[in-house]
Amino acid sequence: MPRIFSGTVFSSVEGVSLPENGCGITVGNFDGVHLGHQEIVGRLIKSVRPLGLPSIAVTFDPHPAALLCPNQPKLSLTTIERRVSLLLALGLDAVCVVKTTPELLNLAAEKFYQEVLCQCFRPAAIVEGEDFHFGRNRQGTLAYLRRWTERDSIALTEVLAVQVDGIAVSSSRIRALLEQGDVAEAAKLLVFPYTLVGRVVEGQQRGAKLGFPTVNLCDVHTLVPLDGVYAGVATTACGDRYGAAIHVGKNLTFGGVEQTIEAHLLGFSGDLYGQVVEINFSQRLRATEKFKGSQALVEQLRDDVLQVESLSQLNLKAPQLQQGSLMSASFSR
Repeated sequence: MPRIFSGTVFSSVEGVSLPENGCGITVGNFDGVHLGHQEIVGRLIKSVRPLGLPSIAVTFDPHPAALLCPNQPKLSLTTIERRVSLLLALGLDAVCVVKTTPELLNLAAEKFYQEVLCQCFRPAAIVEGEDFHFGRNRQGTLAYLRRWTERDSIALTEVLAVQVDGIAVSSSRIRALLEQGDVAEAAKLLVFPYTLVGRVVEGQQRGAKLGFPTVNLCDVHTLVPLDGVYAGVATTACGDRYGAAIHVGKNLTFGGVEQTIEAHLLGFSGDLYGQVVEINFSQRLRATEKFKGSQALVEQLRDDVLQVESLSQLNLKAPQLQQGSLMSASFSR
């Protein structure tokens, strides 16, 4: 009985489907979509464009680690929806999200190559980074892949790791920077600034009473930077963008015990309850503190907002992901 692999293929054009007559592919988790991923995608597009073939990134959902290490959860840098949008923004024709299953993860490397890469996608070209591994227990290497693609007349391109400050760019490096609160350094390694996406809910209205109303985010499913106060940009569901003073952490002055994510949007009035808002992190201003009272907190908030105002023009000019309409279609093979 043949195995069935299923998933969803996304594109920015109508009538999207897996190609029947060959394509170029790159396979990976692409968490964060950083400069290294950008280099791989660029090389893929360059390799297949003269052949008139579509370029496709193949990724997986949920992340394989969620099945392999369920007791050691590791939050991703991007939701699958944002990851798809980021990859398509690099110029790919489509992104294929394969459903991760125990059966898929248990495939030996050559079986993965034959049954997933070749039978599902019929690639004429494959482009991968130098640290690419695949198959059960990550046993597949580029050396194996090169041997099999040469046998099957598939062009294979190996891309060396992109380095910044002499160190390879990687999702784990970005994750470590965010956990230290160094969002500015993380932004240098990403194609677009680090972003959290959440739904606005009603908070305790303390910010409004102090003269600094905030939007409070919930349903955030990606890695949250270290607690602190940040400058950044907030983008509403309708695409309006505002400089933002962002607070991540417990409200220590008022005895808060739960981490919150809230942002004061410069020049905004009204409410966004129930809407999805994106928060981009640009600079960390300070750690969270417990103040002696409301007046001391207000004085610090005024200083924070002044810093954010001085940075907003620069932050609003930073490259932003232009959200387009995504077309999708399910597949199984």
